[in-house]
Amino acid sequence: MNSGISTSGTTSATGFGRRAMLGATGTVALAVAAGNLSAGRAGAAERRLREDPFTLGVASGDPWPDGFVLWTRLAPHPLAPDGTGGMDPRAVTVHWEVAEDERFRRVVRRGWTRAVAELAHSVHVEVSGLRPGRQYYYRFRAGGVVSPVGRSRTAPAPHSDPRSLNFAFVSCQAWFEGFYTAYRHLAEEDVDLVLHLGDYIYENPIDAMGGVRKTPVAAELRPEPMDLTQYRNRHALHRFDNDLIAAHQAHPFAVVWDDHEVEDNWAGDISKHPDVDPAVFRVRAAAAFQAYYEHLPLRLPNKPRGFDARMYRSLRYGRMATFHILDTRLYRDDQPCGDGTKTGCEERLDPDRTILGAEQERWLYNSLGRSDAKWNLIPQQIAMNQVDTDPGPGQSFVMDFWDGYVASRERLFKEIADRNVANPVVLTGDMHRHLAADLKRNFDDPDSPAIGVEFVGTSISTKMDGMDLDPSGANLLAANRHIKFTNYQRGYVRCSLTPRSCRADFRVLPYVTTPGAPVSTRMSFVTEAGRPGVQPV
Repeated sequence: MNSGISTSGTTSATGFGRRAMLGATGTVALAVAAGNLSAGRAGAAERRLREDPFTLGVASGDPWPDGFVLWTRLAPHPLAPDGTGGMDPRAVTVHWEVAEDERFRRVVRRGWTRAVAELAHSVHVEVSGLRPGRQYYYRFRAGGVVSPVGRSRTAPAPHSDPRSLNFAFVSCQAWFEGFYTAYRHLAEEDVDLVLHLGDYIYENPIDAMGGVRKTPVAAELRPEPMDLTQYRNRHALHRFDNDLIAAHQAHPFAVVWDDHEVEDNWAGDISKHPDVDPAVFRVRAAAAFQAYYEHLPLRLPNKPRGFDARMYRSLRYGRMATFHILDTRLYRDDQPCGDGTKTGCEERLDPDRTILGAEQERWLYNSLGRSDAKWNLIPQQIAMNQVDTDPGPGQSFVMDFWDGYVASRERLFKEIADRNVANPVVLTGDMHRHLAADLKRNFDDPDSPAIGVEFVGTSISTKMDGMDLDPSGANLLAANRHIKFTNYQRGYVRCSLTPRSCRADFRVLPYVTTPGAPVSTRMSFVTEAGRPGVQPV
């Protein structure tokens, strides 16, 4: 199976042809002139590969002021049913370079590492010693083949005062429900960072023709994944896409999982299927965690050890912003009242319930309390604001949202108020809709002051084309005065920070069930520093 990714241009160890960073259809042409990529001292003769191993592209992530992590996975046949990507079990030496220019005339860092079968021949290189707030270019070489060139950017110096920060956030990319055209547009945006807030893959069974893509899918790739081989294949299927590859090559990503990376609505070691023993589910989740790490630009502290993993972390962008990235899956209590959307569920009000777990809660409160940033951004997975789905006099809530963990939300909002946290902005995925809302200490009191805002981003492709205002969205607006806007089309959110304001542009595509859709801004909202609340632009 081939999704149209260009794999041409195999080269010698000393020279290589001009390979555009974003492929043949890309508009950002960061081509590389023929030259040398130093072999370094690998300690062993380099294996030569007969085919291009870089079919899944290259990526960078988690920028720090002095560097970032670089990623690739060697996979000449990424959809090989055995999950090997077409590689034999032997380790492969992979060289890497970072330069100040796209022609690699000013190389500033280089080195080598080993890609091993135990990690699906993936590579995670943590580069340091770079200058803060700078753009860099990087590339790999393995077996005499040179990768496409990626572009990344370091974070500003810790105590600097940037004039602006541009970033985007995305989520929910069911491969079989739509094309990744949004990623092609995102690759062309001027942003310093992209946040992926979960559902990088979907575990649902896939039909023989790949859903709306009408692309034949091998029988081995169709079932719901249960083991490491199947999760590797599901990641490769979602990853083997020109537009997604282009976005990763153009910008550094910071990623965190949600539920579909393992199973819909999992909670800690509890499956959505009540007859699955937690010990059995932990084995499945551990396989999913490993495959997730193998396919994304994550640092070593985020490498799972079986069922033990830590995805919550912070990224600092000078005094402008700190991103407090949360994991709302691994440490949560089970959803109350049997999950689903419920009316009158008293269990959701239990003061001992947690969506973050005690350790992550303490980390978050301390991270927020220590922050001296102008903006405190909280990227996470599921709706934090109260989401009443009943437009009538009653109330009905989704148990998987923070509404199912009311005490966790109240504790967080109390900490934000007590610690006088500057300008909290929650960034959310999961809902497959755009949404802008005020965060209030008391959502049932329309006059309760806002303590922050929440911007929810729609899906890249999940739920297919959608529409501007669907019936569920109309109900949300009728039932929740703190929700100021919603839209049910596909797309992403582009944000612009200055010391005075945070602006969110809700970017939408008219369709994703066929490729090539244009992108436009459906609505923009701003929240001003020191004045919590969303206002239309």
